[in-house]
Amino acid sequence: MPIIAERLDEDSINRHLLVGRWGLVPSWAKDIKIGSKLINARSETILDEPSFRKAALKRRAIIPAEGYYEWQKTEDGKKIPNYLYSENEPLLGFAGLYEFWLDPRMPEDDPGRWLLSCTVLTTTTQDALGHVHDRSPVIIPRDSFGQWLNPDMTDKADVQSLLDSLPEPVLTPRIVSTSVNSVRNNGPELIEPAV
Repeated sequence: MPIIAERLDEDSINRHLLVGRWGLVPSWAKDIKIGSKLINARSETILDEPSFRKAALKRRAIIPAEGYYEWQKTEDGKKIPNYLYSENEPLLGFAGLYEFWLDPRMPEDDPGRWLLSCTVLTTTTQDALGHVHDRSPVIIPRDSFGQWLNPDMTDKADVQSLLDSLPEPVLTPRIVSTSVNSVRNNGPELIEPAV
């Protein structure tokens, strides 16, 4: 998936659009399979969890998205798919972390030896959207992109302070077709209201 990161290029810091594998593979991991367990990271614990703390201080990213799906559980056990989006912002910026992992099975001169992987930060949902799901992606407001991406912000207290200061996003849920329940389905029609 696409991620936006700031990196030092010679003497200046520049933003880059990169493509990473969803599911963070920490640099110390012995196997790529760990990534399937690290697709999301609880923002409340990223600064303490061994899998995330180094990336939280040095490799923060913005993951661009128009919205996301969440399934609302009903009293009778059914799950209703919802598409959550902003009516005011056509593009959201999810808080993310990324890592580079060196695949020990690949030859040293193989450019594919390095894997870029990423994860999405989540938080507890406090507003009316809590009826859809109790957790949601951490959304970085557009005017805070630079602060979140800043590679010079490496102090744990500063990162925590920024996370604590983020406003809760105003998102709109839209019930969509159960076609989103299958990964085989893909297309713009999946975000249309259910009929």
